[in-house]
Amino acid sequence: MKIFISHFRDIVILAAVMSMLLLPDSISSQESIDRSIQVHKIAAEIAIDGSLDEEVWVSSDAADQFWQYFPTDSIRSIAPTEIKMAYDENNLYLGITCYTEGNDYVVPSLKRDYRAGGNDNITLLFDPFNDGANAFFFGINPYGVKREGLISGGGTVLGGFSTSWDNVWSVETVVHDKYWVAEVAIPFSSLRFNPGSKEWRFNSYRFDMQTNERSTWMQIPRNQWIFSLGYMGTMEWEEALTSSGSKVTVIPYATAGLNKDYEAGTPADRTANIGGDAKIAITSGLNLDLTVNPDFSQVEVDRQITDLSRFEIFFPERRQFFLENADLFGSNGFGNINPFFSRRIGVALDTITETTVQNTIYGGARLSGKLNNNWRLGLMNMQTAADDVKGIPGINYSVASVQRKIGARSFLSLIGVNKHTLNYQDNESFNQYNRVIGADFTLASADNKWNGKTFLHTSFSPGESESPIAHGTRLEYRVRRYQLGWNHEYVGADYNAEVGFVRRRDYRSISPSLELFFYPSFGPFNRHGPEISMENIWQGDEGLTDQTFSLGWNAETTFNSRIFLTLERNYIFLFGAFDPTGTGSEELAEDTEYTYYNFQGFINTDNSKVISASFRPYIGQYFDGKRFGLRGNINYRFQPYLAIALDYNYNRFDMNYLDEVKSTFLLGPRVDLTLSKSVFLTTFLQYNSQSQNTNINARFQWRFAPVSDFFIVWADNYFTGNDPADRFAVDIRNRSLVAKFTYWLNL
Repeated sequence: MKIFISHFRDIVILAAVMSMLLLPDSISSQESIDRSIQVHKIAAEIAIDGSLDEEVWVSSDAADQFWQYFPTDSIRSIAPTEIKMAYDENNLYLGITCYTEGNDYVVPSLKRDYRAGGNDNITLLFDPFNDGANAFFFGINPYGVKREGLISGGGTVLGGFSTSWDNVWSVETVVHDKYWVAEVAIPFSSLRFNPGSKEWRFNSYRFDMQTNERSTWMQIPRNQWIFSLGYMGTMEWEEALTSSGSKVTVIPYATAGLNKDYEAGTPADRTANIGGDAKIAITSGLNLDLTVNPDFSQVEVDRQITDLSRFEIFFPERRQFFLENADLFGSNGFGNINPFFSRRIGVALDTITETTVQNTIYGGARLSGKLNNNWRLGLMNMQTAADDVKGIPGINYSVASVQRKIGARSFLSLIGVNKHTLNYQDNESFNQYNRVIGADFTLASADNKWNGKTFLHTSFSPGESESPIAHGTRLEYRVRRYQLGWNHEYVGADYNAEVGFVRRRDYRSISPSLELFFYPSFGPFNRHGPEISMENIWQGDEGLTDQTFSLGWNAETTFNSRIFLTLERNYIFLFGAFDPTGTGSEELAEDTEYTYYNFQGFINTDNSKVISASFRPYIGQYFDGKRFGLRGNINYRFQPYLAIALDYNYNRFDMNYLDEVKSTFLLGPRVDLTLSKSVFLTTFLQYNSQSQNTNINARFQWRFAPVSDFFIVWADNYFTGNDPADRFAVDIRNRSLVAKFTYWLNL
């Protein structure tokens, strides 16, 4: 504990020094280019029909004169954009006009939550608490397809950008000759803000595929993210805001299904379930989420991967209940050293078969959001069920997190995580408790030149622990011509975050990097430059066990393609036996070391085209032999109704210690059919020779009302032989069919 207190003091001192040295100059540079728009209050509701014929749209000020972000960042946009705003007691209204050079729009799909790249669309960013760290965004394309989501961490490389958050809002679009119009209504009940607000920070970015242009209302340097919250203007409300509208939302669900386990040979299991969520606005900035018997059967299954790593692979959270304000709970530490990972909840170890299985969640509560402009709070408690047949005890999970804004956009965070096993005396395979406490300081200067984080966490479990500490620091300085990066990490041998995600323990590492940027005035490249990086890892008493030296070249073309080529030198000392082919072959012996060189690349073609693709080759040495690999995807669209994609991954291993050449295959064809803006059918197949598994998943979704859905999900899972002679021989493992109904009800 003395070590933890000493390191915590160092974090506080570092936070204060960074804030004083870095933030004042950045604030002044931001304020010198500030832009604002007046938001007028109206007495009557606006009919959302895509026609800007109301008087307020004629008389209102406009957020216009957009700046080009791509292909350059120093001129006004070629395609003009105008955004007008108004509001009443219940809604924020926007009237948007996007001018173009023609009518040949790129709209690959009618499905909600599309990706912005390669589409004609506009996105609106709102920072109601003016903290420069968190924002809501809403996007529209010319056909009226919507997307919405959350930005955390200031829109930096250390932050988050999620389209998994859903809420109720309205939009209608009309396409005219050489321009399209969107009329939008966003209920204040869908947002979080302080009553009495007079100003919000705001920005907007647009993709226009006919001019091959990306533009922003606030000018953003091209070496920054287009959704950076460091570059935002101001919305000035005519009168202070009063309330966020509806205080209670109830989202009940009902499911029914069939499931048959062919491996066990048991009869088909009929299931039926009910449950639901509730959202209660405690204040305009603080929300209480409740869930009872949650069901996530409609959530899309994870993409299969070819795993050649010695450590656990990360898969992101997709369940809706855990997503709003997810950064309060899950953004502490780094991605590979995280004290809380919500996907641990609802998953348990079957002590009979020693396999990981789903575990029923009885329910839970989460209080999260803003206390005021400077403070955020997150409290969560979840309870899972016991399963005596599988030897799984009931487990209670609790998380508490608080954030304090420091300076313009930086903040200090404290987190505590507690996992408590019920009926411990009957389940000695589980720790009675596991706890983590920690402190993080996240740096984001107002102009985004400086970004970084430093953290210190410690864990507590029964028994004595000599080194239960995890610590890391990451700092990035990014200007127009170059980027400097530094990263170091330390994870003690006894650091144990059972509800977190920690890829490896008992190591320390350092990783410096440098990247240069060149901006040609002519030719095919819009931006390019070399980069150099190194990672050194020391494992406990083993000394240096991993070293990677990388020399690469990164380029962005004027026709929306990306190229990254790199030459790597790798050194690995195996402190445990390991099969580097991932095929279940003989393992390389522990206490052996390998140095090898390889070439890797990444090529991504213009995804606005009817056919697009990405290629990631690997050629060169690999441990004691050679490896050739190629992965990526190929995409075809028949806009806006049909999109067909094929993910692929092939590896060929010619290893000296093996008697024969080994290979792995992964194929994942996918078909997305969007019959309308409310009816979708997604079907995909995944064949993975490494896991000897093939699965087929089909999901039908009908959005019959705002954020209210009917799903039908069919899933088949097969065992696929790995031997070339019977590679495509299949034995069914299990099959399921589930129907689910959800309804969003504002009370």
